[in-house]
Amino acid sequence: MRISTRGRYALLMLLDLAEHGQEDYIALKDVAERQGISKNYLEQIISLLKNSDVLKTARGFQGGYKLAKPPSQYTIGGILRITEGHLAPVACLDGQVNECKRQGNCATLSVWQGLERVVADYLDGITLQDILDRQRQHGGEYCI
Repeated sequence: MRISTRGRYALLMLLDLAEHGQEDYIALKDVAERQGISKNYLEQIISLLKNSDVLKTARGFQGGYKLAKPPSQYTIGGILRITEGHLAPVACLDGQVNECKRQGNCATLSVWQGLERVVADYLDGITLQDILDRQRQHGGEYCI
């Protein structure tokens, strides 16, 4: 499994909003400048996140984006599922139902299911707030 730039940049953008946008809406150009990411690329990511009720938006002079909920309510796993789709390590686990013809006799299926559980448990156990708190402890910027 490899996380794309779309997933990594979505996390950076949401972390930036969590850090700078507690009260006010933040302009996307400001996030792009701070994170060194193309504003156009962030606009593509925004469209995914807006459809998932992750962000609040406001138009106009003081407009921009901010998190719809506190940073402690966003897990890394949840964000990556929005941007990356399912985080399954093999194609047969991508959907709700495993349609593989070999699943009844597959010697490795339990290995892939176990890996999927470990990855999901790990990513679902980390929130945006956890990352911000760790970064503040170490006195640096977050990097994904």
